[in-house]
Amino acid sequence: SPLIHPQLNPTSPPRHLAPLNKQTMRLKKITSLPPLSDRAWLSAPHPALPLLATCSSNKTVSITSLRTFTTQSTIEGGHKRSIRSVAWKPTTSAENPESVLATGSFDATAGIWRRYEGHGGYGGDTTSHNHAHTHSHGDGAECGGHGGEDDTNNDEEEDDEEWRFAVVLDGHESEVKSVAWSAGGSFLATCSRDKSVWVWEEMDDDNFETIAVLQEHTQDVKCVKWHPEEELLASASYDDTIRLYKEDVDDWTCCSILTGHTSTVWSIDFEKPTTIRNAPSCINARIVSCSDDLTARIWTRTSASSSSSSEAAPNKPPSSIRTNSIEETWTQSHLLPAAHTRTIYAVSWSTKSGRIATCGGDGKIVVYEEFELPAAATTEGTDTQEGEGEGIPKATTEWRIVAELETAHGVYEINGICWAKRWDAGKRSEEEEMVVTTGDDGVVSFWQLDE
Repeated sequence: SPLIHPQLNPTSPPRHLAPLNKQTMRLKKITSLPPLSDRAWLSAPHPALPLLATCSSNKTVSITSLRTFTTQSTIEGGHKRSIRSVAWKPTTSAENPESVLATGSFDATAGIWRRYEGHGGYGGDTTSHNHAHTHSHGDGAECGGHGGEDDTNNDEEEDDEEWRFAVVLDGHESEVKSVAWSAGGSFLATCSRDKSVWVWEEMDDDNFETIAVLQEHTQDVKCVKWHPEEELLASASYDDTIRLYKEDVDDWTCCSILTGHTSTVWSIDFEKPTTIRNAPSCINARIVSCSDDLTARIWTRTSASSSSSSEAAPNKPPSSIRTNSIEETWTQSHLLPAAHTRTIYAVSWSTKSGRIATCGGDGKIVVYEEFELPAAATTEGTDTQEGEGEGIPKATTEWRIVAELETAHGVYEINGICWAKRWDAGKRSEEEEMVVTTGDDGVVSFWQLDE
């Protein structure tokens, strides 16, 4: 099954590809938040509002306004140990004015937090500083905050300003390392040091049911991510592999195993649908991964049908799978240029520009961009390139480093990186994005890309 690139498909436009002569860009700091009291693990931008959630080893989640770069809330009391992961449910809207956060903690539990976004809420320019405290780990435990006030000092609206610790999800036997919502918000995935991936379904408000316990990995599972459109789940592990899962009749099962990394896979991210607009999603899905082996790699789905199963021996799922109908073939299509000298901890694929950003133990931020190669370089048949599978057609694109910054957090390691929309007064356009990094120094920093 040949590697299919969207730019070769006449029904779909090229991805956001840059000309070969594009100049290197520069990362310039916009601002940094005051340091938290302990290590900051990762930050996640709200899908619709100017908010950023940051989880920390201090057992809290800080909610920051992306308009003013000020802390709006500190969510605390729900977990007994470090909060390692946080994810926004992607369903906040005018019709559903509620923000929902999932948190994953080293105390082996995941938490669900809710906040009503009415009366302007954080979607506006409120400067309230509300602290949600939870005094119970039981289901439906509510937080009774203290001293929450908005700009108008209207105490009647205080309850609407609070975060409520709605549900605790337990079952994992060890630290929860990552949490992720599916595109429609129906499913929540969690993964743990106990080598398992759990899929939870929200049956109704504050009622979550475990619908799958996936034990395909042989070691600690570091990260889970959902496809941005499909109900396709990916996980990355200390066992050096990436595994993908789909629902098959009534069971969730592994549909592909991606092998190639030679050490722990720390983070993965799917290419977002806006960068592959109109491309047939049944084929043209891509994942970027980063690892302790100092590499970042891109994997392309080359087949999503059972007819390819005989050609997919390296990726063939375990024999415990009872049907071939959901098997997928994924092939490593690009090895990104080497840049990091220590473990690459996090990777993020931009929704707007299609760029990829990485960070790691060397304190470096690296931004990659995809370039279209001249036609002459892509017509030499099926050459096998470094980082590509045998017999895969020569790539029509290559990834290059367009920005690089050393010691972005001083001497500290950088644990998390993501792309976020700019909402602040200094934005240069309505569509401008920025890079957000979180570090062992407890600092969250914001970066713009300058030509």
